[in-house]
Amino acid sequence: MRLKKINAVLALLSIAALLLHVGYTVFCYLAFYYNPTLKIVTAIPFMVLACLHAVCGMAAVFMQADGTRLDLYPRLNVRTVLQRISAALIFPMLILHINTFRLMQMSKEAGNTFFLVLLLLSEPLFFGVVITHVSVSFSKALITVGWLRSVEKQRVIDRVVYILGAVIFAAAVFFILKGQIAMFFM
Repeated sequence: MRLKKINAVLALLSIAALLLHVGYTVFCYLAFYYNPTLKIVTAIPFMVLACLHAVCGMAAVFMQADGTRLDLYPRLNVRTVLQRISAALIFPMLILHINTFRLMQMSKEAGNTFFLVLLLLSEPLFFGVVITHVSVSFSKALITVGWLRSVEKQRVIDRVVYILGAVIFAAAVFFILKGQIAMFFM
């Protein structure tokens, strides 16, 4: 159980770092302002925490037997399935996300509009995967840490997190894609 608690704390810290990074990135695209140092300062802590969280999460799934039989209660395990699938998709998509701006520059210079459009479409997909993972995981982390014990409060927190996730997703997609379109298609 200690590993799961450590992982839950890392998850909550990752969420805070993610919000900082997304907030800064949305601000950059909104204001057409870019500071490479601030980008690194907001991205590196998130990546480190997310990697530690991923390692602990994989260790918990593979080394501790509880929760590995998703077929027993499929209706009750939908969130767990979403949590695990989104977790598995984050890292390959993160590699693309980290390189998206550079790849967009190269595609623009090469006149490869098709690849440029694919890169543009990959961003909302990445945002959706990350926000899905955070949304289905947040209340579970609070329960694991011991900060949440009520099922009713969990339902309320889940609804609030889903709504906030949708708002953050919409803002990130709108402002970031708007900025990328302005830079690479105008």
